[in-house]
Amino acid sequence: MKLNAVLDKRALVYSSSLPWVDSPLAGVARRMLEREGGETASRATTVVRYDEGASFTEHVHDMGEEFIVLKGVFSDESGDYGEGMYVRNPPGSSHAPFARKGCEIFVKLRQFSPEDNNVVRVNTGTSAWLPTAVEGQCVMPLYRRDGSDPEYVSLLKWSPGVRLPRHEHRGGEEVFVLKGSFGDELGLYPEGTWLRNPDGSSHQPYSADGCVLYIKTGHLPKLANS
Repeated sequence: MKLNAVLDKRALVYSSSLPWVDSPLAGVARRMLEREGGETASRATTVVRYDEGASFTEHVHDMGEEFIVLKGVFSDESGDYGEGMYVRNPPGSSHAPFARKGCEIFVKLRQFSPEDNNVVRVNTGTSAWLPTAVEGQCVMPLYRRDGSDPEYVSLLKWSPGVRLPRHEHRGGEEVFVLKGSFGDELGLYPEGTWLRNPDGSSHQPYSADGCVLYIKTGHLPKLANS
């Protein structure tokens, strides 16, 4: 399967409009946003739903796992992760997840650098929002990797009526709308929207009613003339 698999192309998915597709395990269903490969994909970005009492067999994350809990409580041997928890499990880690009362998570699989061995746990419900140079915008840093293979992950919170200056995405940008909605010259993006803007793209986003966004930048393939 190849679904939004060309990383230097813009991609847009309104995940809330997608049907839930059952996984091989009972009680676990998915909305696929980005995928390359079959059941054991070489790359995948997905919204996953666990029904009450559902569990997944123990498995290894060969190239890492990153997720944020959207609803409910996601659990594994290391603990319980409620709504808003951001988690990174490095390459080679393993677990057997489950949900006692059900949950939904936004998850990215097999997208780490091999040397990225950081374990990250951030409770975004209690972590501080930091002001930025843009009026009406706050940021919550979640993860940062500098160097030749950079990656920056954060939450952004925009107040109602915020309008950002036009800016360019060097190294690309990936967005998942956690709450509210925003727009730009290409469209409107309600809660549940997944958007990938490639390296070198630009836009002038705004939010009429306010929103909270998961943002990842710097990680997409660079243009030859970058």
